[in-house]
Amino acid sequence: MLLCLTANHQNASFDLLEKLSIGAPAAASSLVSGSAFVTGAVVLATCNRFEAYLDIDEPLTGATAVAVQSTIDAMSYASGVLPDELRRSVKVITGDAVAGHLFSVTAGLESVVVGEDEISGQVGRALEAARASGTASSTLDTLFQNAARTSRDVKNHTSLGGAGRSLVRLALELASSRVTDWSQTRVLLVGTGQYAATTLAALRDRGAVDVRVFSPSGRAAKFAAKYGIAFETSLPSAIAASDVVVTCTSTMAVSTTDVTDDTRRLVIDLGLPRNVDPAVALMPGVELLDLDLISKHAPVEALTAATDARALIGDAAASFTSAATVEPAIVAFRSHIFDLLDGEIERVERRSGDSTETVAALRHLAGVLLHGPSVRARELAREGRADEFAAALDALYGVGPGAATVRPLLAAEDDELAG
Repeated sequence: MLLCLTANHQNASFDLLEKLSIGAPAAASSLVSGSAFVTGAVVLATCNRFEAYLDIDEPLTGATAVAVQSTIDAMSYASGVLPDELRRSVKVITGDAVAGHLFSVTAGLESVVVGEDEISGQVGRALEAARASGTASSTLDTLFQNAARTSRDVKNHTSLGGAGRSLVRLALELASSRVTDWSQTRVLLVGTGQYAATTLAALRDRGAVDVRVFSPSGRAAKFAAKYGIAFETSLPSAIAASDVVVTCTSTMAVSTTDVTDDTRRLVIDLGLPRNVDPAVALMPGVELLDLDLISKHAPVEALTAATDARALIGDAAASFTSAATVEPAIVAFRSHIFDLLDGEIERVERRSGDSTETVAALRHLAGVLLHGPSVRARELAREGRADEFAAALDALYGVGPGAATVRPLLAAEDDELAG
């Protein structure tokens, strides 16, 4: 069973989201290793949302409630947020609704800027992190891959995929009311990650040409060489020589001691955790735009585009959910056939000794024979007829969905045939 705990800009403060973004991702491993029910976890933490996607094995009534409480406890401990505060701020989504929610998030429909570009990449990196830490179950892996595919479909087949939808571009649009001419503006970029690259592209689209970069981690020279800009080695002097400072790094980067004059200056903080000490906004000449303020100016979503996108997402989520209902039967069928195959291979090896070519041929044949029924089973599931496939397996082979395990070799062969 799938479960999602979500807190975002609509139901949680940016202070809470900031704390979660720091500590929550590291809590996924403890969720999987420390719970008897959580078999997989993927944590998504961005500048305006926190989400924990869980794959739950429910051997007894109440496992969902236990998993929710375990997740809240783990995230609370990792981020320093009181359990009661976190519980008040998260929404719990269960079962079939999880796919629709993730697909909608990945397509940017739940973002501050509807249809924004960055979220799909952030979702992909959340899956990669879960894979690296060993917490991504096969069900969650498939779910997130489907979310990425659906996001691409939304961008390709609806007007929601128009260029320029991003939190960065919204921030620069707001900043343009304070900047007379971007081509004459001295801009300092603080940060050198992918978000910084996106920000630089948006600045150039606005007409900015005098852009310099500073990195708290010392990567400014490499970033500057890659993107053809100058770099700075001293933050206070770099700020003093700038009209606009844009921060998009992963740590606190700008404090009151870094601002050494009272020149009129705009500081745009795109980081979460926040990159700029809020006290900087109280200094003479400084105007601070942070995520909290930027989000309040987010445009109302385009009704038609969002409606079309949600229809496409609904179809994709329904397809994913229906396919999931038949997977246990497919797994049982595969396991049955491969148990028979293993017995036959063992008999051949006892009789003939080395039989490498024979074994390879038999495994390939099994994959070929299983491919067609597996495809047909998923087609039946999409038509709401998954029970027919399960009944056929029971009638023909006496096989039913149970404790069978997926065989990686067969899964690879099946995918290869499908491609």
